Amino acid sequence: MKQLIIPAGKQVYCISDMHLGFPDAKTSRERERVLIDWLSHIQEDVSDLFLLGDIFDFWFEYKQVVPKGFVRFIGALASLADQGVRLHVFVGNHDLWMKDYFEQELGAIIYREATDFEFQFSDKHIRICMGHGDGMGPGDYGYKLLKKVFVNPIAQFLFGWLHPDLGVRLAHAWSGTRKTSTIKAGEVPFDPETDFILSAVRDRYAIDHQLDRGVLAYVFGHRHHPIAMPLGDCATYYNLGDWFSPAYKHAYVLKITENGLDFALFQPKS
Repeated sequence: MKQLIIPAGKQVYCISDMHLGFPDAKTSRERERVLIDWLSHIQEDVSDLFLLGDIFDFWFEYKQVVPKGFVRFIGALASLADQGVRLHVFVGNHDLWMKDYFEQELGAIIYREATDFEFQFSDKHIRICMGHGDGMGPGDYGYKLLKKVFVNPIAQFLFGWLHPDLGVRLAHAWSGTRKTSTIKAGEVPFDPETDFILSAVRDRYAIDHQLDRGVLAYVFGHRHHPIAMPLGDCATYYNLGDWFSPAYKHAYVLKITENGLDFALFQPKS
């Protein structure tokens, strides 16, 4: 369990699934502007910022090249890091090929698996499990097989030999087609009995509860639907939604303070 001491008067913020780059440059730029405004709004009281995966719709780090764009957002993160804010970045299924660029440039901590945290405030400790959520639980075998290919060093090496203009273009075409099809097909309702992430969370909660580990919440992304579902009497499963749904209707922010957890819909400036 990773322990983080939170200074007096400071708070922790968590968001997920911004998918910068989708579905086109103009729409993504507007979303980027909104995100930067939000980062500016929280800069006075944030001690730790958690980005729970799929920051970008596609990301690949060549030895000397990273994808074009997003400089304003990355610059805003750099500004927070320069102020002493700790940045925690979870790798999602759309940015699986994230390596050490953000570690070197922003001092960010990169996570590739679900991780337990203990946030130590002046008068209480809050324990939370966080992750992106892809590949968790039973089923979804097609994606799990595909993920094994994507994280294979040989596959990454071969993709790295493609010229960035071609590699990035192919990746955006594949990613955009899949997500556009999902949006056109309509939203899939949340079903507690078949949701893969929830199934994995329930198993994890059962073990934590039996061992009296005091985990208060299980926080994930990937699902693209905001969820706050009680697990027994003492814990909650949260899913942070996404930032590309119309009017930011699924963009939720989880704030962790000495008074507990606050899960709220993001309200963009008019």
